[in-house]
Amino acid sequence: MENEFWINLSSKDLKKAKEFFVQIGFVLNERHSAPHMVSLLVGNKKVVLNLFTENLFQGFIGGHPITKAAESNEVLFSISADSPAAVDAMAKKAVDAGGTLYGKPGYKDGWMYGCGFADLDGHRWNILFMDMSKMPQ
Repeated sequence: MENEFWINLSSKDLKKAKEFFVQIGFVLNERHSAPHMVSLLVGNKKVVLNLFTENLFQGFIGGHPITKAAESNEVLFSISADSPAAVDAMAKKAVDAGGTLYGKPGYKDGWMYGCGFADLDGHRWNILFMDMSKMPQ
C-alpha cells in the first residue's frame, strides 16, 4: 500500500472538470485513467483527486443520494499556499478556468490569508496561507 489519500467526487462533465483542474495547476494522474473517470494529483503529498461520472459515483456510495454541491456542502477541501501571492494566483486561475469565488482573497485573524472558490460542479475549495509566526498562542 502506498498510503495515498484519494478524494472521490462526482462530476456532471468530466471533460470540462478535467480542463478546469489542469488550468488551476493539478496534474493528470495517468496511472488511473479510464473513460469514466479523471484522476489528478494535488500538490506533492500523495493526494489523488478522482472525478467520476455521476452514475458510476452513485454505485460507489451504495445508492445514497449525491449531494447537490451547488446547493449544500458536506466538506470543504483546503489547499495550503506558500504565500499570500500564491493564494491570489490560485484565485485568479480558478476564476479564469470558469470557477466562482465565494470568498475573495484576504486576511483573517491577522495570521491567515486565504480565499474560497467553487469548481464547475459546485464543490468548494479553500486556499490558505498561514503565517505561523503570527499565530495566536
